[in-house]
Amino acid sequence: MCKPFIRNHQYNLIKKQARNVQYASKTVADPRVMEAIRYSAETQILEGFPSLTSDQRQLLEKVSVLHEAEDLQQYLNSLTPNRVAFSQVTETQLRKLFPKNKKLKLPDFSSIDFLSFTYLSWLDIALNKMFLVYNLDDQIVGIEGKYIPTNKKDVCSLCKGHGEVALVTALTKSKPANASVDYYKAVGNYMCINSEKCNDNITDVTYLERFIKSIIR
Repeated sequence: MCKPFIRNHQYNLIKKQARNVQYASKTVADPRVMEAIRYSAETQILEGFPSLTSDQRQLLEKVSVLHEAEDLQQYLNSLTPNRVAFSQVTETQLRKLFPKNKKLKLPDFSSIDFLSFTYLSWLDIALNKMFLVYNLDDQIVGIEGKYIPTNKKDVCSLCKGHGEVALVTALTKSKPANASVDYYKAVGNYMCINSEKCNDNITDVTYLERFIKSIIR
């Protein structure tokens, strides 16, 4: 068995491409087109991993032989032991990440499947705040921001999915050398209100990490 190496966003990418192959195998008659679809799916999956051992690569390449729905499910099941869960943070850790919030509202840990999370996020409706926790470069970091629901569906900056979003703005910690004491800069993004749905859709953490770094560094 391979050492767990598939993070949630990578698993979502694999799942998306695997479903594309499985669907195409039922709808595409031209063998050459089907071969191109299989090659594209395999290539996109492998590009989602910066480095792979031969065993890991061999496991992922099985996407190219999917045909039936049963094949898809067996393939996804075979990946489960190789998935990396999000760091199981404790209540104490979360309170240390947000020390200024003395009455910090915490998420319900009993309802969280850490295997299916790229980032942990929750809302405090009373304060109109969104809290987000992520493992950045092997360090758990947290950011908080004001959120304003748009009351309409739009594209989420993080997962690129279309759904109910809110404008989330957070203050950055960095300041220009000659900045005044009351200087501040806010960074805003449209993000899914439902973070579980966002975690189900996200296939790339590039933008998420860029957003976090723009705030904490």
